[in-house]
Amino acid sequence: MKRVEAAGRAALLLALCVGVTACSRTPDLMNTQRGQDTPDEFAILPNKPIQQPENYRDLPPPTPGGSNRADATPFKDAVAALGGSPDRLNRTGEIRGEPGLIGHVTRFGLGRDIRTILAKEDYEYRRKNDGRLLERLFNVNVYYKAYRPQSLDQEAELARFRRAGAATPSAPPSGEFQ
Repeated sequence: MKRVEAAGRAALLLALCVGVTACSRTPDLMNTQRGQDTPDEFAILPNKPIQQPENYRDLPPPTPGGSNRADATPFKDAVAALGGSPDRLNRTGEIRGEPGLIGHVTRFGLGRDIRTILAKEDYEYRRKNDGRLLERLFNVNVYYKAYRPQSLDQEAELARFRRAGAATPSAPPSGEFQ
């Protein structure tokens, strides 16, 4: 009789564990938030130093919801750091000009909602590949296993480039030269 009660309790505990793991909302493959109880220091973006204008009359009128001279401009800063001209970026961060390049890239159409579509598709993929029951129960990292079919084989690509005669100066030497 005690064995039956113990088996019933074990089955009830197992059903409870399955029910709790099934209640998870978003499939989290990396489990990066596990054990983090401090603020994320990389989420803080400091403002630029405030500068006094040469003439207050030459300042543009304030625009509600517009930008400020002291606001951070990470896209423009990145373009300047890479040697580009940040003045070529408009307010939305899209590059103006280069009509030939933009025309070639958008020749098959331009999906304005591509980020939304990719986010939905990735969510569905992560939901289908979020690990087995015990992996979810014990927060095992299944990210690399889930995306392995989509990963690039570096050695095969390097061999393909070398066969095609492309220079690969930063790649390690092939096996016979190591």
